[in-house]
Amino acid sequence: QVQLVESGGGLVQAGGSLRLSCAASGRTFSRYAMGWFRQAPGKEREFVAAISWSGGITYYKDSVKGRFNISRDNAKNTLYLQMNSLKPEDTAVYYCAADSLFGTISTRANYWGQGTQVTVSS
Repeated sequence: QVQLVESGGGLVQAGGSLRLSCAASGRTFSRYAMGWFRQAPGKEREFVAAISWSGGITYYKDSVKGRFNISRDNAKNTLYLQMNSLKPEDTAVYYCAADSLFGTISTRANYWGQGTQVTVSS
């Protein structure tokens, strides 16, 4: 099992940047594909980005491509999401997730963090 704790959320003006972190417990972090998801008020949770076990493969939701970057440090058991050029529509609670399967992590994940709020003001 893996336990996940997000941090780094906050309030930022449009065009600004934030870096989210997700600290994972356990000694098997490198065996999990990781993803970031978000849920805006009144909307369903949606996939944002995913990264393979080694970090060699990443993919993104179309609307964040070129603005967000997902990365991981397996030595530190930490997942990151660098968010640049933030827009008001990026406002949401952001969750990190882990699953043993990379191919399906955009649609399902076994382990979830508690979320961190990101608010982008216009």
